Amino acid sequence: MKIAIPSMAPGGLESPISGHFGHSDVFTMVSIEDNKIAGAEIVQNPPHTQGGCMAPVMLLKENGADAIIVTGIGMRPLMGFQQVGIKVYSGAAGTAEFVINEFLAGRLQLAGEDVVCGHSKTGDC
Repeated sequence: MKIAIPSMAPGGLESPISGHFGHSDVFTMVSIEDNKIAGAEIVQNPPHTQGGCMAPVMLLKENGADAIIVTGIGMRPLMGFQQVGIKVYSGAAGTAEFVINEFLAGRLQLAGEDVVCGHSKTGDC
């Protein structure tokens, strides 16, 4: 399983999670095997003007993400992730490693419309 975490630069397991997925510096892509962290790589987030909210969705799909863990997300990207088969989990805070451990412990929930960013009810990322 490969999980994307919107992260502050430079990315990696020790980097803080970005509070807003569409404007994160990078994505820390964490590989999970046998319910443990097996590795991590960094994927640069494209500038927000190149493809809008769907650019990161397609980027993560192309990089093999099965899930993403977010603090905040807009309606449009939430629906985009659902359409391409990437599960969205919410309730994230702290470092990428902390967030992954919370996920592995079953403490994060699948995101629904109830967690869409307040300023993003119209679809912004």
